[in-house]
Parts: sequence; C-alpha cells; structure tokens
Amino acid sequence: MKWTTERRYRRYEDWTEEEIKQLKEKNAQSPWHTSYHVEPATGLLNDPNGFSCFDGKWVVFYQNFPFGAAHGLKSWVQLESDDLVHFTETGVKVLPDTPLDSHGAYSGSAMQFGDQLFLFYTGNVRDENWIRHPYQIGALMDKTGKIEKIDKVLIDQPVDSTDHFRDPQIFNFKGQYYAIVGGQDLEKKGFVRLYKAMENDYTNWQAVGDLDFANDRTAYMMECPNLVFVGEQPVLLYCPQGLDKSVLDYDNIYPNMYKIGASFNPENAKMVDVSQLQNMDYGFEAYATQGFNAPDGRALAVSWLGLPDVSYPSDSFEHQGTFSLVKELTIQDGKLYQYPVKAIENLRASEQVFGNQEKTSNTYELELKLEANSQTEIVLLADKEGKGLSINFDLVNGQVTVDRSQAGEQYAQEFGSTRSCPIEVKATTANIFIDKSVFEIFINKGEKVFSGRVFPHTDQNGILIKSGNPTGTYYELDYGRKTN
Repeated sequence: MKWTTERRYRRYEDWTEEEIKQLKEKNAQSPWHTSYHVEPATGLLNDPNGFSCFDGKWVVFYQNFPFGAAHGLKSWVQLESDDLVHFTETGVKVLPDTPLDSHGAYSGSAMQFGDQLFLFYTGNVRDENWIRHPYQIGALMDKTGKIEKIDKVLIDQPVDSTDHFRDPQIFNFKGQYYAIVGGQDLEKKGFVRLYKAMENDYTNWQAVGDLDFANDRTAYMMECPNLVFVGEQPVLLYCPQGLDKSVLDYDNIYPNMYKIGASFNPENAKMVDVSQLQNMDYGFEAYATQGFNAPDGRALAVSWLGLPDVSYPSDSFEHQGTFSLVKELTIQDGKLYQYPVKAIENLRASEQVFGNQEKTSNTYELELKLEANSQTEIVLLADKEGKGLSINFDLVNGQVTVDRSQAGEQYAQEFGSTRSCPIEVKATTANIFIDKSVFEIFINKGEKVFSGRVFPHTDQNGILIKSGNPTGTYYELDYGRKTN
C-alpha cells in the first residue's frame, strides 16, 4: 500500500487491532532482525533522543513511526539500561497528542532535574495549509514513567529562521544550563543557535547568539547539533545537510560531522580555536549522532544507523533502522576517537583464533592485528563463492576500503557501494562487530569508524581471508550474556 501523506499522519488511535496484528506478523518474517543492536518493536526507528542518566539508570529514546517503514507521525519510545549494552523498552512513550506536537514528537534531549527527567524536544505542527510550525517544547517524566507535558512553548521560532528549526540539546557547562538548536536562516543557510537558561530555569530560555564554530555556510540546514565536552574541550557533533563537498568530501546523502574546539566561551557563543571539519563515520549509515556528558564526565554517543530519504530492503517487512553501539568519545593527539563502552566485552560467549570459517552465526566480533606495510582483504558475510562484505586494509598506500556491492540485497546504489578512508601506514588494529544486518568497524580502537547496513542472502554467513595474513580473535557474541 502506498504511503500517502494522509496515511503517514493518521492518528495512532485510528489504526485497528487487525492492522497492527498484520504488521507484527510481517515484521516477524524478516530475516534481517539484529541480535544485540537496538531496533524498533515495529515500524521505523530513526534519531536517538533524550540520551541521559536518570534515577541511576541509562535512558535513551528512539524516534518511532510504529506503523511501517516510513517517516510519518513520530513518537518517542523509551529504553532503559544498566550497562549501555542491554536495553529494554519500558512502554513509556512521548506521543504526538497535544496542539504543540500534533504532527510529531521530533528530536531532542533530556536531563535530570531533582527527581524528574526533563525532556526537551521539537513539537512538529502543521496548520490547515500544511505549513510547518516548529515549537521547542518540554515534558517532565517521573520515576514511574508518567509524562506530563509543559503547556507552553519554551523557545519560539526565531524571526530570522525558516520553519526548519529543531532538535534542542540541553547541556550543563560549569553549573549553567545551555541549549543549542539547529536551524536554517532566511538565506537558506544552516546555523546553530545557543540559548541560556535564565536563573537555571529550564522553562525560561534566552538567545545568546549563533554558535561560532567557523561555520562555512555551505550547508542549508544543521540537524541534530550536540555539544559535548571531552575534558575541557568542546566537541560539536552535527549533520550539515547540503554541505558543499569542496569543504569536506562525503558519499552519503547527508553527512554526520564534528569539530573540536580548544575551549568554549558561552558569553560570546564561541568555540575557541576550532579544528577542521571531520567525518564522524566513514561508512554508509551513521546519522543524527546524539552525545551527552554522563554524571562521571564521560562523553557518550549513539547514532542512528540509517539515513533520511533512503529506502532499505527491510522495508518490505515494515521495519527500518537500528542504533549503533554506544560509544565513548575521547581525544588523542587532537583526534576524536569513538569506541564501544567496555561492557560490550561481556557479550563474548566463546572465542577462537581468527581464520576462514564456512559458517558463522553472523553475530560476532573480530579483534584483528594487521602488520605494517601489509595488504589484507577479508570478506565477511561470505557465501561459498566468496561474495560478501569486503574489507581491504592497504597499509602500503594508507587506505581502508569497505565494499558491500556483493553483500546481499543492494540498495541506495546511486550513492555508491564502497567507502574509504585514509589511515597511517603502520601496524593497525581493527575491531569489527557483525550483527545479522549491521556492521561496525573500529580502526585503532576508534581512530576511524565505518558503520553500515547490509542485508545478506541466507547463504552469506562465512568468513574468508582473501589476501594477507591478519591475526586475531573471533568472538561469538551472545546478547543473553550479562555480567556485572
């Protein structure tokens, strides 16, 4: 059935029990469900929202259209975790059920205040002429999961902004609460605006100014901006839609980028001594990365492994999108490193020496060592003909290339089927996570990252060393394992 606008924005209560039953039955038939990555119970998962710590637990929501693999009337679905690896849905949802979010609970952030979690998000509203009105609004969630929405707009659409103004992120800097919101100005150029909570009241925000991060002003919209701090250094994570490829080349339909500052000056809304723009992820799918500073100071981040305006093979089973693994962000020698939290090691159920394997479960981690001046190609999700996901480590010319052109069902081919990044010519490590239809590759413990989706055929479940002599360990991963 075609996804018309009317069907996408049909009210939740109007979907029948029979329609939902059929959706769940279709979803259950999919061969591409993940094992240890977060995916939607039904329908579409996109942006991570409200990533925070509340009442002693880790909390994150996923933005969800529950009725199919389409972008429609969005809500938030809550997940809880005590280790940032195992996540459980709680049944708590932020629904599009008020005049301030009638056409979708769009992306946002969260922070604990007292014994409540403040949810700060964009309410998407369309009027009778289908003109968008974005409202930055809030809600409070208590420890029982009860949500009470704040009945007023917290940040109005600026007069110098189009209706593309969304994704508020609240953060604490030296005891003062701030927020940034992504937008598009009247010249159709992207910007990020900084706000200050007056008297530290999260219902009373005043604009400080546009964040100065050496904006090249080639993007037409800044989506999902997040400012996190690694030590004292501010790191801006953001998605500059339409970024000119002469500024930094990328292959995906929309990029996910970052910049590092030496320090942050909130009075002048300035990141001081800003680094060059860098790719957050060199793979095929990583978007809307949301980061926050945990109570212990660590900078944690999680990404949507999916992209706007792209169709996926799993759409035929009415499910789309997963989260990445939760990553800790660190800075080493001026570079941003991102690597899964240590608790991921608890999933290691068994291990063996890395080598060719005719059959695997497609739920595993590889920890590999590659010698300097070597050239290595391995094929994962390989069939008996050696077709699968190819990863080429060229430590002679200094490049890693991932090729998914022979890995199962093909899609988004207009954006290419290979991705590459430069690396130093030296001994290199790679930690590779495979989860049914997801891969995440961490070079040198997170110096460079490739993430993406693959939709393998049923016979694509082997490992083939095509060239070179990589050494390392194969770990079978079991999501049921949980150790304290």
